[in-house]
Amino acid sequence: MATDLNDLSAGMSQAVKRASGYTVGVEGRGGYPSSGVVYAAKLVLSADHSVEREEDIRILMADGSKPSAKVAGRDPLSDLVLLELEEGTGTPAEAAKESAAVGQLVLALGRPTEEGVQASLGILSITAGAYRSRRGVALEGVMRSDARRFPGFAGGPLVDTKGKLLGVNTFGSSSDTSITIPTELAWKTAEKLRTEGSIKPGYLGVRSQQVDLPQPSPLSREQTAGLLIVGVEPESPAATAGIMVGDILVGFAGRAVSNHEDLLEQLMAGMGGKPVSIELLRGGKREEISLNVGTLDRPLQRRYHGWEGRGCR
Repeated sequence: MATDLNDLSAGMSQAVKRASGYTVGVEGRGGYPSSGVVYAAKLVLSADHSVEREEDIRILMADGSKPSAKVAGRDPLSDLVLLELEEGTGTPAEAAKESAAVGQLVLALGRPTEEGVQASLGILSITAGAYRSRRGVALEGVMRSDARRFPGFAGGPLVDTKGKLLGVNTFGSSSDTSITIPTELAWKTAEKLRTEGSIKPGYLGVRSQQVDLPQPSPLSREQTAGLLIVGVEPESPAATAGIMVGDILVGFAGRAVSNHEDLLEQLMAGMGGKPVSIELLRGGKREEISLNVGTLDRPLQRRYHGWEGRGCR
C-alpha cells in the first residue's frame, strides 16, 4: 500500500512538472494576478474577467521571463480571453486523448507568483454539465471538480494524472461558481478569437414566452413546445423580416427551438451578422422565412437578453 501511494505521489509530481511548461501567469489587472494556458507559440488563453487591460499585459512564462502581451479577442460568455505575446514564445499545451470521466483524479494548476507553479488535487464531479451564465445562457458540456482554486488560479489548466490538459478553469462570468471549459470547446473558442477577434452575439429584437404547440402539430418532427412572439422591436431584424406578434418560433438555423435556452444558445454562439432561416407557426400553419441576424456590438443588457422570457432577443 505504501509503495502504491508513493508511486501515485511521484506520478502527480511528474504531471505537475509536465504541465508547468504550458502554465503561465497573467498580470492583466492591478494587484490581482491570474493564470493562463499556452494555446499556440505566441497565444495564451486565460480567464476574461481577470484581464482588465487591453495592452501592457505581462505573461509570466515557465522560464521566468515576463514578455508583454495584448488582447487578441474576448468571449465574456465562456469567460475566456486570448492574449498575444509581443515577444518570445511558449510551449503549447497537449490535450488529453482519453475522455474525462467522473471520479478521475485531476489537478488544478496556477502560476500566480514568480515562486513557481501551484497545484491542488481533486476529482471530477461533472464532465458534461450545463452552467447558466449571468446573461441567462446555458453553457453546455462544462466540467466541475472539487480541486481547490487558490487565488490566481483563474485561467489556469485542469490536467489529468499524466499532465495532459482537460480544460481551462474559469468562473463562467460568476465570481462564486468555478467551472472548467473542456479543451475542445476552449480550443474552438480560441481559434475563433484568433481569426475574428470576438464572438459576436446575435440579436433578433423579439420578446417571447414558451408555449405548448397545438396538437396535432404541423411539424414533421416531434416537438411539443415553441416560443410565442409577444413583442417585436421596431426596425429590428425580426421586424424587417416580417415576424409578427402571435407567431410561434419553432426553428432557428435548421435546429428546433423549444425554449429560450435553445434560441439564446445559438444567438450567443457568434451568429451576429449571419443570414439564417427561421421556422414559424403562423395561424396554425408552418412557414419559413429568411432573416439577417443583428449584432449586439454594445454590452449585453437585460433588455436584450432576459432570464424569464421577457428580455428582447
